[in-house]
Amino acid sequence: MTLTQQIITIVCMAIAVMTTRFLPFAMFQGRKTPKVIKYLGTVLPAAVFGLLVVYCLKNVDITTGHHGIPELIGIVATVILHVWRRQMMLSIAGGTIIYMILVQTIFA
Repeated sequence: MTLTQQIITIVCMAIAVMTTRFLPFAMFQGRKTPKVIKYLGTVLPAAVFGLLVVYCLKNVDITTGHHGIPELIGIVATVILHVWRRQMMLSIAGGTIIYMILVQTIFA
């Protein structure tokens, strides 16, 4: 990509992100939020994380290699961090860092 193409891509992505972030507020400004939207706001975060877990583990083969041990340790670390601190970013970052250290050093 040329520099111009990179800048256009970044601007387009920024516009798309800002639109999806601000559009709900603009649509429901001054009005009561519908129950279905509130329901989706409560259930979708958990559904997205469930989807991410399935996606991340889809190619783990417990019959070969390290039998999914680094992945299991990363998941356990993420759960422990989340139960302990209740901070999503800390949990995700901590579990990812532990997993990466394991696969780069111990299970390399």
